[in-house]
Amino acid sequence: MLDADVLKALANEKRLLTLEWLRDPEAHFPPQRDGDLVRDGVCSLLIAEKLGVSQPTCGEHLKVLGRAGLIRGKKIKQWVFYQRDEERIAEVKELLGSDW
Repeated sequence: MLDADVLKALANEKRLLTLEWLRDPEAHFPPQRDGDLVRDGVCSLLIAEKLGVSQPTCGEHLKVLGRAGLIRGKKIKQWVFYQRDEERIAEVKELLGSDW
């Protein structure tokens, strides 16, 4: 189902960039001390740094993407690591491509 949360998530350039970077995290982020970029996801601190925004602002972007189901977070120690939900993204792409 294509809902307001998905539309809100896709209506922001920084959130779209985040989704793009998370598609190939090894190409867009440096290695992390904790958590594997591919297996565990990317630390929110690295995402904030790359976006050039504060951690709270990044947190809001990630929350919107998460509410839409486009990403999921995994807590490791005191950090949260994010990765794309490819199944949900494929579903949204299909819905956006369908005739209304």
